[in-house]
Amino acid sequence: MALAVVGISLSAPLTTLVTAPMLALAFWRNVGGAAVLLPVLLLRERSTLAGLRLRDLRSSVLAGLFLAAHFAAWLPSLSMTTVAASTALVTTTPVWTALAARLSGVRLPAAIWWGLVLAVLGVGLIAGVDVRVSLEALAGDGLALLGAICAGGYVLAGARARQRLSTSAYAVVCYSVCAVAIAVSAAVVDAPLGGFSGRDWLLIAAITVCAQLLGHTLLNLVLSSVGPTVVSLVVLLEVPGALLFALVFLQQVPPLLALPGVALVVAGVALVVRASRPSTLVEPAT
Repeated sequence: MALAVVGISLSAPLTTLVTAPMLALAFWRNVGGAAVLLPVLLLRERSTLAGLRLRDLRSSVLAGLFLAAHFAAWLPSLSMTTVAASTALVTTTPVWTALAARLSGVRLPAAIWWGLVLAVLGVGLIAGVDVRVSLEALAGDGLALLGAICAGGYVLAGARARQRLSTSAYAVVCYSVCAVAIAVSAAVVDAPLGGFSGRDWLLIAAITVCAQLLGHTLLNLVLSSVGPTVVSLVVLLEVPGALLFALVFLQQVPPLLALPGVALVVAGVALVVRASRPSTLVEPAT
């Protein structure tokens, strides 16, 4: 888990160093993830494909589309606002999945509502500071929140998909759909998916290894032994971890007034996670 936290904490600071289009970064991250898991599916879990029908893949396809929207919103926010603010806001995914559960008729414990209040106060503090910094920083906060909402859709669709599919089958379909959706978006906005400097390719590879393989894979590996609530709480360590790496690699110090907002967001999300049902929690963030 410690190695996984280091991996996901490196994702945001390394992303800010990439000069290639963010759509290209998202595309190659998902291509890399699908490529690594495809042999696992074909060699070790091929039997899980027997009897599958197209309708069994719908939730995986939907998860892939939500994941593409998550990347399209969150990645650009890292160049608009601070790494600390963007990472804190994008980790509010459990807040949005809890609200979705409430809209579907699930009664939420009081602790979740207190967590929601703390998270909203934290978001308000961060936004209040950033509106004084620049409108671009405020827009970056909005994109990070949109990324969290899309990640909520990704988590809920993914949880449903894994009721029918193995993890590798779900991930290969989800990542592949995400890559295709991003490639189409890149073609529409005329963003290149290749032709970058060697430095950018190394950064893209490092982000794929850190976030996709060390982060997501290791957290999913320990999921069965420590439980989804513990994993979801550990994911929140990405926020202080990313802040420290941004300080070291980028010399980026967030406004001091924003730090209480970041702390409130993390505390609020932690309350939501502890009080939520485990089935709504399982997906690492960035």
